[in-house]
Amino acid sequence: MKYDLSILIPARNEEWLLNTIEDILKNKRGATEIIVGLDGKWNHIPIPQHPDLTIFYVPEAIGQRAITNQCCRLSQAKYVMKCDAHCAFDEGFDVKLMADMQDDWTVVPLMYNWHVFDWVCEDGHRRYMSPSGVCKECGKPTHKEVIWKSNRGIKTSQWRFDNNLHFQYWNDRKPEGDIVENMSLIGACWMLTRERYWKYNFCDEEHGSWGQQGTEIACKTWLTGGRLVCNKKTWFGHMFRTQGGDFSFPYPMSGKAQEKARRYSKDLWLNNKFNGVHPLSWLVEKFWPIPGWTDDDLIKIKKHDKQQENKHHT
Repeated sequence: MKYDLSILIPARNEEWLLNTIEDILKNKRGATEIIVGLDGKWNHIPIPQHPDLTIFYVPEAIGQRAITNQCCRLSQAKYVMKCDAHCAFDEGFDVKLMADMQDDWTVVPLMYNWHVFDWVCEDGHRRYMSPSGVCKECGKPTHKEVIWKSNRGIKTSQWRFDNNLHFQYWNDRKPEGDIVENMSLIGACWMLTRERYWKYNFCDEEHGSWGQQGTEIACKTWLTGGRLVCNKKTWFGHMFRTQGGDFSFPYPMSGKAQEKARRYSKDLWLNNKFNGVHPLSWLVEKFWPIPGWTDDDLIKIKKHDKQQENKHHT
């Protein structure tokens, strides 16, 4: 195999895709390739050719999970990493992650919030990343100034999900060490073996295009006997787009589609329909106590897991 790691980037009309690609190429130190899937939108910023870069295009959007799977089908590497198209990386992030990697792990680097750009007017007033528009202070037109650096005050290494299986940060949990276990993760960047990716269908398209990915990856890792960890020896930066307008998620985010993903996720995990070696209650107990979970919640899922186990034996 020519590569040890394939970085899979699903992209749909992503403004910062070229920056992300250039950042990876600049900072990788191992036998690492990039595979980009352009999902229904050709990139409006030209991307130069590179021997370690593969780009393919599908004219009709198939969804974030599906395009990630298409990227993975082009990989022959031992490891695959899914990352968003608006990320930056530490120097040597790839070799640092692979040096500690175990075959049954899913690993994420330490995450920094990434400061990508400011809006600046002719008078020098600055507005942090947000939808476009005139200066809030003087009303004059603004232009976008690329910053591309970490917001070092905001870093994260711990994530969880609540009793509705919704993603949550867990900033008050501070385990010691460079490699720390996590209940869940953010879907922006995660790495595992390609074998496990396919064996356990880590991008299950039955969820739909997007949603519940942190819960899916976490449960499929832990409940198959694996281990989900954050490796704090290296980091990635991620740009968050939560303000709507022209500074929002490039995929459609209909409430109906999100609810479909939540229903499918709850049915899969709360009803113990995934064929793992552990039930969900095992994972909840492992990280207990968990904010957003009550004793009654734990009793309920343990009882339900027991009922499902009895069904399987009869």
